[in-house]
Amino acid sequence: MRHTLRKKRDEQMPKSIPPRRPGRVRAPSDDTQTGAFPVVRRRPLRTLNSNATRVRLVTSVLVALMCALLGFGYAVQVRNNQSSYQSLSEEELVRVLDETSNQVDKLEERKSQLNQQLTSIKSAADKQKEAARIAQQNEQSSGILSGRLPAQGRGVVVTVTEDSDRVDASTMFNLIEELRNAGAEVISFNDVRVVTNTYLLDTRTGLQCDHAKLHSPYVVKAIGDPDSLQNAIQIAGGVGSRIKVQFHASVSVDQSDSVKIDQVRRVQDYQYAKPVE
Repeated sequence: MRHTLRKKRDEQMPKSIPPRRPGRVRAPSDDTQTGAFPVVRRRPLRTLNSNATRVRLVTSVLVALMCALLGFGYAVQVRNNQSSYQSLSEEELVRVLDETSNQVDKLEERKSQLNQQLTSIKSAADKQKEAARIAQQNEQSSGILSGRLPAQGRGVVVTVTEDSDRVDASTMFNLIEELRNAGAEVISFNDVRVVTNTYLLDTRTGLQCDHAKLHSPYVVKAIGDPDSLQNAIQIAGGVGSRIKVQFHASVSVDQSDSVKIDQVRRVQDYQYAKPVE
């Protein structure tokens, strides 16, 4: 019956106006002839703040869940340990205690071994350091004694100036020997470093020390105790007095806190002598 009434109503309406579809409400501007269509409203977009709030909420829930799970696992572990020890018998507890004590003893023993190794390493390092220091000291001492290294220190400077007579080589050699006997550690004669095999010769114009020709004034530098070295030269009846009386030469001895001897000698190559092993 409803269908019959709707059909009659449609037949009575003008044909220029299309029939309305059920359930659709036409807007005043909804006309196919003019091309006007209804305005469709968009849904409002979700803002970033709402998304951030949702992310923080989800993160908080996950963190709380993880904490709860960790706490539950820890509680279960502690309860299991307690129950495991509680369930052990007296003999089993004694055995566990003995095993723990043995492990502690082994760790203490290992600690003692490591401490001993550390002490031995330190001692070896100290010995090596001391040996290196002694070797360096011996190297310096041998270098100074052999004339390979320059030297400086307290000492005296002896100056012999000839007048009319020339001082012979033996007298000057005695002067050097007197300084050595008085404790001179390093001696130089003019520009020559005096060593154990140094020699002096007389020449027509002066003296020859090793392979160097020397002329007056003769300057002898000696490093040692200044008072002892000065007394060795200026003692009454000594070599200083003999040079003055016999050769009419002047002899002066000056003490100094810094006598510097720069002359060095090349190391001698020994053909026959070898170090004892």
